Amino acid sequence: MTIRFPLRQAGRITLPAADAGASSPHRATDRPRRHVPGRGLPVAESPRRARAIHLVALLALLVTAVYLAWRIAFTVDPSVPWLSIPLVVLEIHAALGLALFTFSLWDVDRRPHVDDVHSSDERIVVFIPTYNESIEILLPTVAAAIAMRVTHETWVLDDGARTEVARLAEDLGARYLARPNHEHAKAGNLNYALGSVPADLVAILDADHVASPDFLVHTLGYFADPAIAVVQTPQDFYNQDSFEHDPDGPADDHYHEQQLFYRILQPGKNRWNAAFWCGTGAVVRVAALDDIGGVATDTITEDIHTTIRLHRRGWKTVYHNEVLARGLAASDADTYQGQRLRWGTGAMQVLRRENPLVVSGLTLAQRLAYASTLLGWFDAWRSLGYLVLPIAVVVTGAVPIRADATTFLVAFGATFTLQQLALAALSRGSHRPLLSVVFELVRMTANLRATTTLITRRQARFSVTPKGRQADLRRRVHVPLPLRGVLVASVAAATWFALSLLGATGVRYPVPWAVVAAFGWMVVNAGLVFIAVTRIRAARYAPERRASVRFEVGLDGEYAGHPCRILDLSLTGARIVADGSPEPDGDHALSFGLAGRSMTITAAARSRRFGDDGRLVLGLGFAERVTAQRAELALALFRTRALPVADLADVGDGLDRLPVFGLRSSPTLTPDAGGAAGAAGAAA
Repeated sequence: MTIRFPLRQAGRITLPAADAGASSPHRATDRPRRHVPGRGLPVAESPRRARAIHLVALLALLVTAVYLAWRIAFTVDPSVPWLSIPLVVLEIHAALGLALFTFSLWDVDRRPHVDDVHSSDERIVVFIPTYNESIEILLPTVAAAIAMRVTHETWVLDDGARTEVARLAEDLGARYLARPNHEHAKAGNLNYALGSVPADLVAILDADHVASPDFLVHTLGYFADPAIAVVQTPQDFYNQDSFEHDPDGPADDHYHEQQLFYRILQPGKNRWNAAFWCGTGAVVRVAALDDIGGVATDTITEDIHTTIRLHRRGWKTVYHNEVLARGLAASDADTYQGQRLRWGTGAMQVLRRENPLVVSGLTLAQRLAYASTLLGWFDAWRSLGYLVLPIAVVVTGAVPIRADATTFLVAFGATFTLQQLALAALSRGSHRPLLSVVFELVRMTANLRATTTLITRRQARFSVTPKGRQADLRRRVHVPLPLRGVLVASVAAATWFALSLLGATGVRYPVPWAVVAAFGWMVVNAGLVFIAVTRIRAARYAPERRASVRFEVGLDGEYAGHPCRILDLSLTGARIVADGSPEPDGDHALSFGLAGRSMTITAAARSRRFGDDGRLVLGLGFAERVTAQRAELALALFRTRALPVADLADVGDGLDRLPVFGLRSSPTLTPDAGGAAGAAGAAA
């Protein structure tokens, strides 16, 4: 398929073209739908399965409504309103969350059908905004962006104005742009580039997001509809030992904490034309941005805020549920919590400045879809309430429920069970109950802080999520005060409970079953908090020391003229087992084959030890300068070890068409060049 528009010709950069008639390895058309979405585009679930999911969800909502009516009418104890009313409010909040969850996930397969695009008359540009990310992070992103199929230009937008980044862009054949100021962070960076680089469609990739060769092939087709403003793809991650990944899952699972949002919730928004831009992994129509005055700069979550403005103006968005780029997930708890604090604070800014619940121009369905996302940040208060309430019951003996044990336990048990079944069914296998609760506790403090800014109006600065090396030494992460407080309070309450049973305190328990149930609830809570604290403090999730992600490879090679076995590779070095005794000092050639390509890269030994078998194990560091060899290594390594599984089908005929990277000149725009010079350079 070719998109034809009566607009400018594409730019000069010509990349190796894919065979227009070749099959698309990303397409999932014959496989049965898996419970957890794979990397590719999921097959639509059967009508029978969809009806079963709907039935379970509706039954759970009906039973929940009956349960809440019973609770409010007959079981609220007016003698302890400070306990009974908050408990009912928390239960109502949970019910509303389930209702919005059902609304959001009623249909997760709705999207327009489009064909792949192998050529286009549109002027297509790829923007890679960066500020302080290292060369090791940027190199594979830029190299992969240049190598994407469909003619396009690749621009590195450097808000750090770094000489080494300009050199990287020049070496790889990308174009470089630095602006004279740093107003409005990423949003300002993008707006400056939009005013400097002529384009019709802009693909936006964060500095750490390595794209598939078919990123454009699989997303451009949607723009045949002139009303489409944004096509968003899922975020996925190549550092699968990150804080966000499940370390106990199957080897081929790669489950991460954001999977439910990116593979289930966002696709569900297609039904209501409510999918929103997530900042990276997206293609945006420039005319649509022009229509709303550019990327929104009023909040630090410019992506969702910009989408609200697009929807208000009648533009449409599409979520393409196929992993076409992968980046770096938060490697430690500090990074994870800092990320959530920024996102949550930005959500509060959106609610204050352009609240989708009340602004004009949105449909009711779009308002509900945005509500399910923006109001979800307040779930942290429910979590805190559920942690505090059982402690209060155990310490005071006050019981917030006025009902006999059997009636309450049957009613609550049936309701809770149905709610959990509905969550599991609606999430299509992407809801891991234990792991979900643990992450909810980990981010609780950050979300509490974020939501308070809705009232305090505390000014928040945009901060770049740390990536790559963050510390020279491994140090354990600090545990948030609320979690430590809950553990201490739980131990104290348990001690108080034991003393009260012995008559050593003045507290009496007039409803023993309720207090025993609260004690059990408190113990379970304390166990979950302890698991969350253990994960936060785990040495494996300490701040990253490595400059780039390391991949196990198991390759035969040669170093300094001696045969060797390469155990792992990264863009900064390798770990090898050498035969013989290579000279440890100085630079030597490391040669190996990867994905059908012979590679040689200069390396020097940084460490050495002898393994249990007496063979020499060397830690090698690659030359720091940007070279053609490192660029080719980045493409080969990330495509065979880090990109979606579907890309492996591409390796045989794809890598032999990769660009041959070498030093070549490319236009570079500096702050002195200005917008007019930028436009002229891009049009050249």
